[in-house]
Amino acid sequence: MKNLLQDARFRMILFANIASSVGSGITMIAIPWMLVTSKDGNAVFGYVTIATTILSFFLTPFIGNLIDNMSRKKLLLVSKFISLALLLIFSLIGFVGLEYEVWHYIIIYMIGTLYYTIFYPTMFALNQEIFNADQYKVLNGAMEVQGQLSSVIAGALASILLTKWELQTILLLDVLTYAAAIYFYIRIPYAQASRLSTNKSFNKATAGLLYMLKRPLMFIFLLFSIMPFIGVMITNYLFPVYLADVLKTSGNVYGIQGMVYGVGAILAGIFVPLFARKLGNEKTMIYGVLTYTLAISLIVVANVPSYLALMLFIAIGNSGTRVARNSYLMDQIPNELIGRVDSLFRSAGLLIRIALLALFTGMVSNGLIMSCFIVLSGILIISSVLILASWKKELTSDYIGVNKIEVEVTT
Repeated sequence: MKNLLQDARFRMILFANIASSVGSGITMIAIPWMLVTSKDGNAVFGYVTIATTILSFFLTPFIGNLIDNMSRKKLLLVSKFISLALLLIFSLIGFVGLEYEVWHYIIIYMIGTLYYTIFYPTMFALNQEIFNADQYKVLNGAMEVQGQLSSVIAGALASILLTKWELQTILLLDVLTYAAAIYFYIRIPYAQASRLSTNKSFNKATAGLLYMLKRPLMFIFLLFSIMPFIGVMITNYLFPVYLADVLKTSGNVYGIQGMVYGVGAILAGIFVPLFARKLGNEKTMIYGVLTYTLAISLIVVANVPSYLALMLFIAIGNSGTRVARNSYLMDQIPNELIGRVDSLFRSAGLLIRIALLALFTGMVSNGLIMSCFIVLSGILIISSVLILASWKKELTSDYIGVNKIEVEVTT
């Protein structure tokens, strides 16, 4: 970690990510709140969430191809500039005295969602490109800690600013944080590496899919290891309903839940790289998925204290799996393919999320909230079995030979 902190590139990325994550985090807390408190806001927000998820699903493969075929630094800067310009326009709408309407909120929410769709896979590919393989575990742990701390800061600031500032001022703050991020990104020493391969299949838009189809066990292992993250996205919808309708708690418990989750995720970011160094990324991923699965499965018998305790393990399981999984991807996937391979799994995750959201929305509307957790637990147990089975079949030996063949072809 000390060596990483001494790297100017890491410091610039860290400063940029903190600035933009806090600013966009505040906006993405404020806008949903304003949407749901408007007329018919709950229904509108539900439709907007599904629509943006579907849009992200269709855009993700295109973005993955862009990541592998242009400068990652330039892609980050372009997305920042466009977001900054659009948010500045919406900020000026308020400052000139015009009233915000629901369609303004919808567009601002879509800007933020699409920005995230570009930012995370691009940053992931850039980190793999510019840092050394022996830094990946610590790097991914540090990124997890940074992301969680930024979310906590954004949540704390949003709780204050929503009662004191009008939307145009919040948007202006977001614009300023984007400007700060752009400044730090520009200062990152970066020279785009040539990513064109003599193996023509590597240069196709479908190369990520073709690469994984040659490695079916690796594909299964990576596909089902994203289930904790999908579970977190789904429970962001289920937990508030569960707390209100099943545990009959007040809103402050939901706030405490967020704090406990943040602590667990930060602990994972700090300690998982150490475990991964001793156990390996694969075993660490397996333990992370099993931890998350067990914690979610116990939710159905939890009271308030045990629910909050389980939230700590839910965070550790999800964040720990993500840190180890990112390091695993960086170690195993060629950098010229990382954008398309990563987008393949992100697209699959979005498709699963859309299906589960549709299913659980219908179940919740019929009062079947506990059944939702039973179904989710069953899906996670099946995912855990498939991950263990693929790992026990010596996953790495399944594709070592293929990699050697490709190296020989390209050289």
